[in-house]
Amino acid sequence: MTASTTRRTTAARTRTAAVGAIAVAGALILTGCGDQTNSGSDSSSSASTSSAPLADKLPKEIRDKGVIKVGSDIAYAPVEFKDSSGKVVGIDPDLADAMGKQLGVKFQFENGTFDTLITGLRSDRYDIAMSAMTDTKDRQEGVDSDTGKKVGEGVDFVDYFTAGVSIYTQKGKNTDIKTWSDLCGKKIVVQRGTVSEDLAKSESKKCTGGKKIALESFDNDQQAQTRLRAGGADAGSSDFPVAAYAVKTSGGGNDFQLVGEQVEAAPYGIAVAKKDTQLRDALKAALDAIIKNGDYDKVIKKWGVEAGAVTQATVNGGK
Repeated sequence: MTASTTRRTTAARTRTAAVGAIAVAGALILTGCGDQTNSGSDSSSSASTSSAPLADKLPKEIRDKGVIKVGSDIAYAPVEFKDSSGKVVGIDPDLADAMGKQLGVKFQFENGTFDTLITGLRSDRYDIAMSAMTDTKDRQEGVDSDTGKKVGEGVDFVDYFTAGVSIYTQKGKNTDIKTWSDLCGKKIVVQRGTVSEDLAKSESKKCTGGKKIALESFDNDQQAQTRLRAGGADAGSSDFPVAAYAVKTSGGGNDFQLVGEQVEAAPYGIAVAKKDTQLRDALKAALDAIIKNGDYDKVIKKWGVEAGAVTQATVNGGK
């Protein structure tokens, strides 16, 4: 999501959508979408600090607790969602599990709406936020992208993946929509607080002849999909892995179709409060460790999203 004070993508497109589509389509059928209820520690590591090589890098209070509380919108398949048994699964939980083995702690995913995650981080409800959140300068600096005004101290990010934004429509309908400019005079549904929402607002300002983009925003992406599926909009937009997953799985692949190419490719980052530099650096070390030992690649390949893989952890790499 991108630009509001909390969300998911923003920079030059770095990979072709075609490559990503093939990669995602090959593996996204593995699991089904889940609900958005609170998660337990199903997706957390079972490692103990005594056997974890990077445990001493964590702040003492977290080592003592043995848990990192993760704020996440657990309704964003395949990045994080609940399977049919209620277990939290997806790219983020799997990466967190691998990192937890390095750090000797459990990553406990706690559900929240996406646009409240950074607020929860500021109030110490969560230790980190990991939810396909796009690393942007506005978020780093605590700036509201709509108004340009500073609304908080901002957060630091440990970047771990790259994704762009895609448009999708009902299958066989609105075949004239190929790019964002084609949405002028039409209605799009998105998740609130995301890059897709920001992009729709930005593109609408470019429309001429009074044909603006009608925008309807929802608390989560599944609600937006439901509205589009029912014919309540012309198109939807979300991060490419999520849009591709919806196209592959919704209605057995008969509900939606991807249109055009993904745009605004940018890093996903794990958000950490500015004051928690030791935790930030520990997460970076853990991510670098699983990239080096191959656990990162195993997760990325499992979910068929190799096109978005990174080769090293980066702090605040968003533009």
